[in-house]
Amino acid sequence: MRLDSKTWPQTAMGGSNGTAAILHQGEKINVLVAHADAIVNAGLAALLGAGADIAVRSGLAADDAFLCGADVVIADHKGALEHMRRRAEAQHGQIEQLPKVLIVTQLDREWEVRTAMMAGVHGYLLQNSPADQLLSAVRSLSRGMRYLSADLSRCVADSFTRIGLTSRETDVLQLLAQGQCNKSIARELGIGVGTVKTHVKGLFDKLGATARTHAVVLATRRGLVGDGAHSQH
Repeated sequence: MRLDSKTWPQTAMGGSNGTAAILHQGEKINVLVAHADAIVNAGLAALLGAGADIAVRSGLAADDAFLCGADVVIADHKGALEHMRRRAEAQHGQIEQLPKVLIVTQLDREWEVRTAMMAGVHGYLLQNSPADQLLSAVRSLSRGMRYLSADLSRCVADSFTRIGLTSRETDVLQLLAQGQCNKSIARELGIGVGTVKTHVKGLFDKLGATARTHAVVLATRRGLVGDGAHSQH
């Protein structure tokens, strides 16, 4: 599913970074594949190499993209976020000339997707997506558009309609996931049992849960509890 810069959430756009110069007809799209998983990296390079309008390079880090004149950089989730962090710290003046960043990953939980979007990445694709989606994503980014894997578009759209959890609600949620009762949570956080009940009710409302176990299940699906797949690419 293609998303242009107007439909991508403003908070994930990085200001003026939402628009890029469109490649002239006949020009090749220079793509740097910098995925941490060597097998995935090789597979992506091979698939992209089949595109007549795409020139592929690999074996370099994402931060070396400007050295090879890349229009699009493809990286794993962790690598892309680190690249975006360093890019933000560098505060490049000509930000519109920087390459667009596409994440290709197994991580499909709402929180993981939103974290990437908020960091300013330009596209997000799941590793089990069809090959034509990879080509579409690269071409979309090269034209200054955003791209979100079709499987994730509804999930992310729904997530932006919800109110985020407060830090205290997050603390309570983590303890709920451990199976602790209200009294135990109150003791752990140094707050009253009544306050815990208030936070639990708030969690139910924000997550759309009807019970404690339901809240934990929904939060787990959204990647709000546990370290889960954070070590994956």
